[in-house]
Amino acid sequence: MNILDNVKSANIKITKEVQQLSDMVKDTSLSIVDRVESYEDIMSIEIGDTSLNRARRLEREFNIRQLYIKYEGENPSGTQKDRIAFAQVKDALRRDYNTVSLATCGNYGVAMAYAAYLAGINCKIFIPESYHTDRITEMENFDAEIIRLAGTYEDAVTESSKLAVKNEWYDANPGGANTPLQIAAYGEIANEIYDQLRDAPKIIAAPVSNGTLIAGVYRGFVSLYKRGKTSRMPMFVAGSSAYKNPIVMSFKMGLTHCADIDPKKMKETAINEPLINWHSFDGNEALYAINETGGEAHHISDKKMKEMSKFLLKNEGFRILPASTAGLIALLQRHEKTELINDRYVAILTGKY
Repeated sequence: MNILDNVKSANIKITKEVQQLSDMVKDTSLSIVDRVESYEDIMSIEIGDTSLNRARRLEREFNIRQLYIKYEGENPSGTQKDRIAFAQVKDALRRDYNTVSLATCGNYGVAMAYAAYLAGINCKIFIPESYHTDRITEMENFDAEIIRLAGTYEDAVTESSKLAVKNEWYDANPGGANTPLQIAAYGEIANEIYDQLRDAPKIIAAPVSNGTLIAGVYRGFVSLYKRGKTSRMPMFVAGSSAYKNPIVMSFKMGLTHCADIDPKKMKETAINEPLINWHSFDGNEALYAINETGGEAHHISDKKMKEMSKFLLKNEGFRILPASTAGLIALLQRHEKTELINDRYVAILTGKY
């Protein structure tokens, strides 16, 4: 089965300034402090501070006020994955690891390959042998080693984590020892939204797969709220591929923990592949964020995601990965069922190249 994640090559360009900083990071004659500081400078230039745009045509089409798009497509690889990739490579550099490893179906692999390349650290990327993505070329362009494994994505995560322990590699997989670092990196999205809105929005809408993104943005807003920066906590609304994500399924069942789905019921398509899994590695944290804020989780069809991606391109000018629209669609479905009051709403979306 050939599965495409619907993301074409972003053809990441390395600027002269970033290349000079990368050369300093790779220069082992410099102190580790200087090398890490150079890498932090790269992160300051390359990662985050993505735009928050008012989606006025969406507002008119769906009769909703003050709907914003947090466009993560402005990160180098076109996704929010760059945030956790660079945070972990910085940690690996600081701790003197020479290799980082992870399992991926596409986007995360490009982000890690690019981050590791700039740091001069080897990158081993494990991909289920049944998955094929156009982004493998990008990973290889950044000198990543691609390793095919039998089984599902979850199997690849488990096996690559075992190999990381055995070979003393830095394990950048979800659900492991570095989960707090990943969650903190995604927490920066909350800070950026606050910087522009000066308060928390009424609702944050996001797609869910492993759940790390929602867990991180939630923790970011918890920090802001407890520090008195915001007047409220936002509600979290999640969307994922219909009947193929444990977080949504568990929410619909009224569970307080994220239960696995029978792997035999998983069926990948070109649209849903970035979302589906039978085990969400950070599912408990994401489900907690949804429940704690009185939020919701919705099943979204491939058809709706594809149609929304086309609408956003035609009417808002954004090339959006269809799977990334699941959270936005979930928000609009909630609005259709019970009309939302005039407030501020934010949907986190990922770019498509």
